[in-house]
Amino acid sequence: MHDELTKKDIEKMKAELDHRILELRPQLIEDVKVARGYGDLSENFEYKEAKRAKNRNDSRIRYLQAMIKTAVIIEDRSEEGVVGLYDRVTVYIPEDDAEETYRIVTDVRYDVSKGFVSKESPFGKAVLGKRVGERCTVAVNENYSYDVVIRTIEKMEDDDEAPLASY
Repeated sequence: MHDELTKKDIEKMKAELDHRILELRPQLIEDVKVARGYGDLSENFEYKEAKRAKNRNDSRIRYLQAMIKTAVIIEDRSEEGVVGLYDRVTVYIPEDDAEETYRIVTDVRYDVSKGFVSKESPFGKAVLGKRVGERCTVAVNENYSYDVVIRTIEKMEDDDEAPLASY
């Protein structure tokens, strides 16, 4: 199993990994030591919370290391006028009589609330490779789908606007 990531995705992951290992981990270990000194561990909320924070950090470190190790580097090679990675696409949704605008990003950079949609999502899969004026069907699940019409495509680069998603 591998994830398709860009060079910038890997750079962001490495930067977060360095921060978590070199800065955050030593502080969390110290927090555990200090909280341990507060007394009976079975009723020591500070100790339990410090351990929980340390374990979450260690889990994120393992996740980032695995993602970096198994990633396949991709680039956007879409031609002008075709929806590609990091492009801003505006679609018309006839069912809602509404227009919406999203940027297509990799799995580790999505944030729908900020308009960043994964290329692996039903929407991302439906619109990638389409041209202005084309209609496509977004298959949400086997029971529900909806149509969208591509209105505009703004060719974009990975401008570092989309942050790494937490998990």
